[in-house]
Amino acid sequence: QTSRAPAISVSAESCIPAGLRLGPVPGTFKLGKYLSDRKEPGPKKKVFFYVPPVFQVRMIRGELVDEAGSSALEWIGLIRAARNSQEQTLEAVADLPGGQIFYRALRDVQPGEELTVWYSNPLAQWFDIPVTATPTHDEKGEERYICWYCWRTFKYPNSLKAHVHFHCALSHGRPFLHHDH
Repeated sequence: QTSRAPAISVSAESCIPAGLRLGPVPGTFKLGKYLSDRKEPGPKKKVFFYVPPVFQVRMIRGELVDEAGSSALEWIGLIRAARNSQEQTLEAVADLPGGQIFYRALRDVQPGEELTVWYSNPLAQWFDIPVTATPTHDEKGEERYICWYCWRTFKYPNSLKAHVHFHCALSHGRPFLHHDH
């Protein structure tokens, strides 16, 4: 996500197999910069796994295309950042630190399921994105995540991680402090 435009919901039209890599992700990589605790309603785009006829027999290589036949490079940046691991279907990975970034399916993604992505642990460390977030419980017993710099609260761990990395004026680029510190 690279703009504040309404989030587009990108979902699978057919099964996307675990381990499939999409990409590379074009442009400046700022996954989560506009992540919110709320799931914003927005336009929907469906994508399906298509194996080009020349590869049908051996299934060596396939690509994801949208309903108009556009390649992943044209819509991959529209995939919403996952707020937590339960809704995450893809992870952002790179072959080498500083190399091209791809999205990899963490499991088989079923038809109708939304594609959401978050950093793999190595990529998060490379970008100095917090890897963990420890929840506390509010007065109603609901889990909340608190920024240890400015005390702002979040409903989801990745919202907190994105805040610390991109928005918290008090973190001053310092690495994330864990609850134990």
